Amino acid sequence: MKEKIKLGLKENWKQFTILVFVNALVGGMIGMERTIFPQFAEQKFGIASNTAILTFIVAFGITKAIANYFTGNLANKFGRRNLLLFGWLIAIPIPLVLIYASNWNWVIFANILLGISQGFTWSSTVVMKIDLVGEKDRGLAMGLNEFAGYFAVGLVAFLTGYIANTYGVTPYPFYIGVLISILGFVLTFLGVKDTSEFVKTENINDKSILLENVFLETTFKNKTLSSVTQAGLINNLNDGMIWGLFPIILSLMLFDNQNIGIITAIYPTVWGIGQLFTGKMSDHFSKKNMLFWGMLLQGFSILLIPCSKDFYLLSLISGVLGFGTALVYPTFLSTIAQATSPKQRAESIGTFRLWRDLGYAFGAIISGITADVFGIEYAIFLIGGLTILSSILIKLRMPEQIKIN
Repeated sequence: MKEKIKLGLKENWKQFTILVFVNALVGGMIGMERTIFPQFAEQKFGIASNTAILTFIVAFGITKAIANYFTGNLANKFGRRNLLLFGWLIAIPIPLVLIYASNWNWVIFANILLGISQGFTWSSTVVMKIDLVGEKDRGLAMGLNEFAGYFAVGLVAFLTGYIANTYGVTPYPFYIGVLISILGFVLTFLGVKDTSEFVKTENINDKSILLENVFLETTFKNKTLSSVTQAGLINNLNDGMIWGLFPIILSLMLFDNQNIGIITAIYPTVWGIGQLFTGKMSDHFSKKNMLFWGMLLQGFSILLIPCSKDFYLLSLISGVLGFGTALVYPTFLSTIAQATSPKQRAESIGTFRLWRDLGYAFGAIISGITADVFGIEYAIFLIGGLTILSSILIKLRMPEQIKIN
């Protein structure tokens, strides 16, 4: 007899918990590179140019964005679980390529693989959690998902910084990635079940009107969806800058690898932990206000980075930046989910994540070129200003009430 499908976090807590842990492992693969890559580039390959160093983020951002876009259709065609498994399979060789890379092109190749892997794995876990919980707890579900992923980013960033400071930037920090990728594949293979039947159950009672063109509505036309999309792009634009330039500016301030690891890890750690609360908040409070204040906090925090060389003040700035990001990240996804039909949700989320993760590439290119031509401080001021502008666009364009299509 076929088991009856019930939507809800409580009803599906076992499968949901497994997916939370899987997404923590997904985040850990990003954390492997988060602290040490500028030093890795300079010490192993002699690359000192900001623009050249940030090419790995460009490669990562573009491939992750493209993978995100196709995830919706691929997940519907082949199944969420199968796509998640494939993403982990791609992840397994990445740390080995980094360990044995003989030139910078191999590093770029590893980050192309990382982008594809992250697009398939992270997008799959997002969509699967939304499938499981139904409408009531979407914000909480996204908060838990993003908490797990970004807390792991911060934790692994700290660990790799500590290991690099003790044993060198290669190969030992990358051994963490070997363990994470194998564990992620095995856990997905043994513990994760596909959620396509949950989508069918939700569709039975769905009365929403389908979007005529999901890509155009999510990108430009729908005021709610497009406001979220531009903010997502700018959010990851500034995150690409923080990822690439924050460790560099801290190094110029003469902090050692361990202290750089602590300061840079505070940001994604607060981002991750904060989403335990902000995800649930987005179920009850104004999504528009949360997005506005989150982007505004990010912008002002970024502007303050070059203004101090004090360890504790920089740690505080990193924490405030993380909290601002925590306000918006689960709110992005819960807003998209609320404003679209279950039939088109995976495609709309894929479109949003396409633009959001192209922000990594745009941020790396803009900040890298600006830093090389005018100086790192000017790159940081530019990105901070764009983030504040994004918050103003949300305030002016996004409706207070989310229209259910």
